[in-house]
Order: sequence, then structure tokens, then C-alpha cells
Amino acid sequence: MSANAHRFDWRGLVIPVGFLVVAEAAARATGWESSMLASPSGIVAAFWTALADGTILQATWQTLATSLAGLFIGAVFGIWLGVLLGLAPIADRLLEFSIEALRPVPAVALIPIALLVFGFGFRMEIAIVAFAAFWPMVILTRAAVAGVEPRLLQVARALGFGIGARVRKIVLPAALPRIFVAFRLAAGIALIVAVTVEIAANPLGLGYNMILAQQTLRPELMLALLVWLGIVGWALNRLLLWSQKRLFGPAAMVRIER
Repeated sequence: MSANAHRFDWRGLVIPVGFLVVAEAAARATGWESSMLASPSGIVAAFWTALADGTILQATWQTLATSLAGLFIGAVFGIWLGVLLGLAPIADRLLEFSIEALRPVPAVALIPIALLVFGFGFRMEIAIVAFAAFWPMVILTRAAVAGVEPRLLQVARALGFGIGARVRKIVLPAALPRIFVAFRLAAGIALIVAVTVEIAANPLGLGYNMILAQQTLRPELMLALLVWLGIVGWALNRLLLWSQKRLFGPAAMVRIER
């Protein structure tokens, strides 16, 4: 794989930029701005206003804080359980029904329970995000650990390594590239769930500010926050891709060949 395999290709901006130009021209020609729609120039103006008064920065910090905290908690417990299931087939069989019964439950369905336990605020949102991030970490970590070369474990046992040493020196180093892919997937899920919880129930972050802008008939601010949310998600994914390449090298990267 070439060194530039995961460098950002600016040609991908041609279509969205072209769409914005056409939308702006249409807005100026027809004057279709309303309580539901806004022109690209109006969205940009609303974004700079929200950036100048600190609204968008505070909302972004709140959303990222809850999503990353929930992601960290879910990842820690998910990796721990995934390693256990990957190394212990008996535990895997015993917990299979419980995992498959709980995993399909939508994280946002826990909002009423989380509200009763934690009330409004960061703790409630973090708990729901952690639940959502936990499952991809468990499933993919289990698969990564189960895929470790059995002969490596046989050599470790022959050398007298205990279970802890085997996990630290053999299992985790071999499975870590695939576990990091699971972490990238969980990071996207965490951000989506955090914003969904904010829209549905929690008066914090980008999601709450989006629904507030919609209720106060400010479509330009609502759309500005939506676009900004997409940029934040893109930047987070690019950061994780860069980290993956730096930590594991080009061999750990996945690319779809055309």
C-alpha cells in the first residue's frame, strides 16, 4: 500500500461544493428561504455568529465530553469482556444468550431508565453512550482474540506464561489492530447516540441546540449545527485513522480497492 493511501483526496469536495453553489444561486434567484430552509450564505453567517458568541464551542465541548467519556467506559469494559469470551469458550457459551438478547436493544430505549437513575445531565448521557459503545467492542474484541494464532498460545504455555502474561504479551499485541478498528466503529456510534440523546431528552450539547433552533424557527442555525456536526464526526474519524496508521503501520489499514 502506498504511503498516500489514506491521505485526504480534496477532489471529494467537488460534489458538495458544487451543490452549495447551486443552492446559493437558487436561493438568490427564487428567494425560497423560509422558516424551514436557509441559504448556504445564511447558514455560514449563523455559524460565525454562534462561533463568535461561544454557543457552538460550548455545545461541541458538551457533546464531545459525553461521547468520549461514554466511549472510554464502554471500550474498557467491552475489551475486558471480549478478551474473556475469546479465551474462554465456556464463558462464551454461558453468556451467548445474554449478549444476543441485550445487544439488539437500542441505546436510546434506555433514556427513561437513565433519567430515573441519573436525572438530566452528563451522567445520564454518558451511561447511554457507554451502553451503545460496549457492544461493538465486545463482539469485535471477541472475534479478534479468537483469531489469534493458536500456536502462539501454545508456545506461551510451553514457556510457562500465566494467563495474565499470555494476555499482555501475546493476545493483546496480536489482536490490538483489529480491536482498534472496533474502537473506530464504536467512536462513530458514541457520537451518534450522544446527539440523539441530546435531541430526545438531555438539554446539553449540539443535539439540544439543534432542536432549540428548530423550535425557535431559526433554520439557518439548525442547519449550521448539523453541518458542523458532520465536520466534527469527519475530523474525529480522520484523527482515529491517523492514529491507527501511526500505531500499527500501513499493514493495519484497510482499504477498498477499486
